[in-house]
Amino acid sequence: MNRTIKFVPLQIAVHALRRNKVRTLLTVLGIVIGIMAVITVMSAGKGLEAFVVEQIETFGTDVIQVEVKVPNTGKTSTANAIGIAQGIQITTLTLADAEALKKIPNIKDNYASVLGQEIVSFSGEKKQIMLWGASASFIDIDASTVSVGRFFSDDEDKSLVNVAVLGNTVKEELFGDEEALGQLIKVGRQKFKVIGVMAPRGSIAFFDLDNFIYVPVRTIQKKLMGIDHVVAITNQVYSQELADQTAAEITALLRERHDLASNNPDKDDFSVTTMAEALEIYATIFGAISLLLSAIAGISLVVGGVGIMNIMYVSVAERTYEIGLRKSVGAAKNNILWQFLWEAIVITFLGAILGFVLGVVLSLLLSLVATGLGFGWPLVISPSSIILAIGVSLAIGLGFGVFPALAAARLDPVTALRSGK
Repeated sequence: MNRTIKFVPLQIAVHALRRNKVRTLLTVLGIVIGIMAVITVMSAGKGLEAFVVEQIETFGTDVIQVEVKVPNTGKTSTANAIGIAQGIQITTLTLADAEALKKIPNIKDNYASVLGQEIVSFSGEKKQIMLWGASASFIDIDASTVSVGRFFSDDEDKSLVNVAVLGNTVKEELFGDEEALGQLIKVGRQKFKVIGVMAPRGSIAFFDLDNFIYVPVRTIQKKLMGIDHVVAITNQVYSQELADQTAAEITALLRERHDLASNNPDKDDFSVTTMAEALEIYATIFGAISLLLSAIAGISLVVGGVGIMNIMYVSVAERTYEIGLRKSVGAAKNNILWQFLWEAIVITFLGAILGFVLGVVLSLLLSLVATGLGFGWPLVISPSSIILAIGVSLAIGLGFGVFPALAAARLDPVTALRSGK
């Protein structure tokens, strides 16, 4: 009487994995580390992007930024950034340009900016502090507010009055619990009267706005830095829908004022960026960074896959006699093939689940630490991360498990029985 022997590859695979717990655990660990690294990197990249985008948007979504640019470089190029960082000064952007831009119909208002740094002292306390020279309209356009006192006026700016508004951190460092309003501080060699203290603002794009002293732009130009130019003009628009058109009008007007050719953007000594462009630029940058970091983290997945292949080959070698025995009692090549494939798939799937859970936990810890340090870093786990964890695990299981499984399936039963003794 013929009896049919049934082989269930998945059950046999699970039984084999249970029988070799230590080897299974070590193999799973390689996949866990790889998946955890990828999930953490992707989450960190998305969280950082969301943080920076949120910070940029606090400047206002209805602004168009004009900044100085080194000619013959792109506004987002490394050459421009390196040139500015190395101290190349572009002196063609002026307060007169800011006044001219106000005549463009869609521009509601604007303010010009200059950044500097000076030794600031009060009652024997000395600090090197960043100065933000701005037009009086800064307080109307920017999201910053004054918590104590007031901001300086346009008349004070035009009269070159020595007045200062302290960032919240600066106030604490110089005065502590003392009253700051009405006090005289020394900025460089000049004495400035404190007329206000800004409300806490926090860091934006890694600039601590609470650690600035805000002074009239003309005062910093003439009395502290000895210059006639500005580095940026922030323009507030009436209609965001007309932002691109307004940016084109700004470009045309500044080219005319700076005697630049209208058909050669490379020669521009300024750049014009709408908020939509700024967000798109940051999205591109963070996308590239996340892709690079994910690729680096993905190397650990490949290493884990190679580990699976090696372990599976060892497993095939150790179980040669078992394979020969199964084939001799009726197991088909597909039964043997899928037995070892299931072992690889189960290992990688378990690794993916554990790696995903640990990656989320690690991402949460990073978010909590960043938030504790004052950065509103959100936890972002995208659906693509989940798909990646499952998809990559199955791909690795099949990809790196198929060769050992094929080797096992192709074993001749008689040869396997002999060599396994």
